[in-house]
Amino acid sequence: MPSIFNALPGIEVPVSSISKELAKMWAETASSGGAAPSSDDAKATQVNFVLHLGLNSEVDDAVTQFQTVVRFSHRYPCRVVVLCPLSEDEGVTEIRAKIYGECHVGKSKGDTRCCEFVILSYARSARAYLENQVSICLSTDLPIYYWAHRFADTSRMADYRYLLTRARRVLIDSSIAPSDALTYAWPRRENLRDLVYARLLPVRQSLGQFLSRYPTSTLREGLLGVAVGYGAAFSAEGRVLLQWLRDRMGQCGETNAVYSLVASTVTSAETLLVNFKYSDGKSFAWHGDVASGAAVFTTVFDGGRTELHAAVSLLAPENALSEAMFF
Repeated sequence: MPSIFNALPGIEVPVSSISKELAKMWAETASSGGAAPSSDDAKATQVNFVLHLGLNSEVDDAVTQFQTVVRFSHRYPCRVVVLCPLSEDEGVTEIRAKIYGECHVGKSKGDTRCCEFVILSYARSARAYLENQVSICLSTDLPIYYWAHRFADTSRMADYRYLLTRARRVLIDSSIAPSDALTYAWPRRENLRDLVYARLLPVRQSLGQFLSRYPTSTLREGLLGVAVGYGAAFSAEGRVLLQWLRDRMGQCGETNAVYSLVASTVTSAETLLVNFKYSDGKSFAWHGDVASGAAVFTTVFDGGRTELHAAVSLLAPENALSEAMFF
């Protein structure tokens, strides 16, 4: 079975000459008629992005996340550093490097956008040299964004304090992160973003827009409880959606409502359900099935029953990255 480093695309180069080899790569690409940046303005002009593929990453998963960052770079040209840690028993002590580049046409024919990837494979014994190597690979005048994907142990994140403290945003996915990831003492917790929350943006917008048509007093008065149900694949989405509803309903005024999360056994795996229970005959329910893309709102407010069918989706992974990073 190939290692993650071997499975990712790119040309292996000496670690000591990464910058030189990147320039050579683009020159050879241009000379052979391939797409290459015609000036420095076409590459790495917006952000530094560090994708850290943790020890829980499998090869196929790592390739998928790599391609997600490639698609992200189509919109935001960037310098990307991909970190591929090795387990202790792999017997490798040095840092290995690969380089990879890709160009595409942006919004117009003359708008060429290019991204550069530096892929670093390292054993824990080489960890002391990694911080310096990463800093050399990044563009010094650009902000850093750090995505920690499938890390095995939250406590070991302290080894990457350089990235945790320098990054404008630290991205995690709480659906696959260790259970203590959201309560861990991150050095700059205000910069932590959860990709689960980001990819729920269309759901949050749809619910918010629908409920905003009613006065806050209508939503608040008589509210006994708010329940969120979830299918087997959406436990993290259910948890995050419930917290979002708690926060937003709290802005309507204080209530004694009980908020609860309920696993659903009768719906598809990619389902979310929301129910508001009232003491005065009112009700609100929303059922969204992401697999089918269909949702339905059902309400009894002001004495009348309303049913509205709508679409439902989650953000694509590359769009969830930009949502978590910039908004």
